[in-house]
Amino acid sequence: MPVNPELVGREFPPTPPYLVGREKVREFARAVFADAPQHTDVEAARAAGFADVVAPPTFPMVIQDLTLQQLLSAENSGIVLARTIHAEQRFAYTRPIVAGDELSAQLRVTGIRMMAGNALITSEAEITDATGSHVVTATSVLLVGEGE
Repeated sequence: MPVNPELVGREFPPTPPYLVGREKVREFARAVFADAPQHTDVEAARAAGFADVVAPPTFPMVIQDLTLQQLLSAENSGIVLARTIHAEQRFAYTRPIVAGDELSAQLRVTGIRMMAGNALITSEAEITDATGSHVVTATSVLLVGEGE
């Protein structure tokens, strides 16, 4: 079954709140070799004007992954995980993520483009804090290979 073009425009329910933990930020920073002190040292983060350690710029993937799981498991999507790769990622920030933030995300499929029998699915996850204020928009492109 090919990727369902009716996915375009589909919005998924918001994710449950995700509490950004200090140790998660530190672990992520180590994993991506983000060695700036504000990612691991509370005092360095406070000296830079933040309430707590600051997540590296790619940290929203942790929250966006929850939304992508909704897309990948959607019935009649035509997406086969075994033929899917993460092709592109972008972030548009309103403010940095810091430990203590409680974040939710909502995914919307914004486009599907066919290329040589493969589907490029673009989606945007709007990530907001506990007050509903925008924090970051995470845009992903998934490449779904042609089926047999």
